Amino acid sequence: MKLLQLNAWGGRLEPQIGDLLKTENPDIVCLQEAISFRKDGSGLFITIENIQENYDLPFMGFGPVFSFNYMKGTAQFGNCILSRFPIKKTEVIFTHQEHKDNFMWQEDSSNMRNFVHAEVQINGRTCHIITHHGFWILEHKNGNQETLKQTKMIADYIGELSGPTILTGDFNLVPQSPSLQQLNKLLTNLCITHKLKTTRTNLTYKTETCDYIFVNDEVNVDNFQALEKVVSDHKALSLEFNL
Repeated sequence: MKLLQLNAWGGRLEPQIGDLLKTENPDIVCLQEAISFRKDGSGLFITIENIQENYDLPFMGFGPVFSFNYMKGTAQFGNCILSRFPIKKTEVIFTHQEHKDNFMWQEDSSNMRNFVHAEVQINGRTCHIITHHGFWILEHKNGNQETLKQTKMIADYIGELSGPTILTGDFNLVPQSPSLQQLNKLLTNLCITHKLKTTRTNLTYKTETCDYIFVNDEVNVDNFQALEKVVSDHKALSLEFNL
C-alpha cells in the first residue's frame, strides 16, 4: 500500500497536485490545508471532491477548522484523509479552539487546530490513520507550552488505540523540539530515521523539516521518501507499507 502526506497549501497548485496523484497512484492521502467545495469547479484550487472523483479515492474523513464564503457557496478548510479502502469510522478532535463559521481571511486568526482519525479497513484489518496540522508560531518552529499541550493530547489519544497506526501531518515543529519528543517516544518518526534535511520546497525561504510520518511497530515500512516534485511550499512524503 502507498500513503501520501501533504500540506496542500490550499490546493493552489492544482495541475501539479493532480500530476503527483496520477504518477504516485496512492491508496491513502493525508492532507492539511485541504479545501472542500461541493459546487462544480472551484476555479482557483483543487478540492477534496476533485481528488475523490478523479483519482479513485472514494472514502473520506474530513475535519474542517473553518468555513468561508466562496462563489455564492460555502467552502471548508481543514485536515483530510482520503482512501481507496473503506473507512469504518472517523473522529475529529480539536486541539485548539473550535470550528469557525464565516471565516474572514484578512481579519481572523487561522490557528484553530484539530486532528482527524480514520479507521481504515485494509485486507481485513483496521489501520488507524491520523493526520494533524500543528499550531503555528510566527517566530520559530521550536514549539511552546501550547504545542506541548496539543502533542500530549495526540500522544494520549494514540496511546489508547490498538493495532497498526500511522500518524501524519505538518506539525509546525522541528524534529528536536520538546513538543515533538512526546510523539517520537511513542512512535517511529520516519523523517528522523531517514535523516531528512528538509520537507520544504523552493516556493518558500524556509528550510526546516516540519512534516512527518510516524508509524508504530505493527506497520511494516517498505519505502519512505520525501518527493522532489513541487506541488506546494511543503514536500509530499511517500510511505509504502504493509500490515
